[in-house]
Amino acid sequence: IFKFLGAISVDLGKDRIMPYLPTILTPLYRELNSNYAEQDPTLKNLSQEIIELLKKLVGLEAFSLAFSSVQKQASQKRAMRKKQRALQTVANPDIAARRKLKRHKNKAETRKRKIESLRPLHKAKRHRSHALKDLAMVE
Repeated sequence: IFKFLGAISVDLGKDRIMPYLPTILTPLYRELNSNYAEQDPTLKNLSQEIIELLKKLVGLEAFSLAFSSVQKQASQKRAMRKKQRALQTVANPDIAARRKLKRHKNKAETRKRKIESLRPLHKAKRHRSHALKDLAMVE
């Protein structure tokens, strides 16, 4: 997709790419700004190359305006999601409690995995999976 966006940008040229610049920059910015663990470094490099290509194509000033609008939009979305999560905690305490239990369970599993990797002879106790019991709603 990123290669396609770069090719389309070059093909359209400076004047015709301007209205689509924020749309093109959105996935590139998301890839550059992401911080998840299994991130592909080639994708990050490719998005950086395409951003440099766009910068040369449309000029620094126009690119900066479009990029800052994409950054602003992303930060607004992030803030809105955070606010909605906080409101949901107050509005639906049962859902928040379930989410908290799940988070604690995942944290304990991660801790056990880490102990096993650091000390291979030590076996941490693992929670037995009761498939039907795990599917039941928490009361």
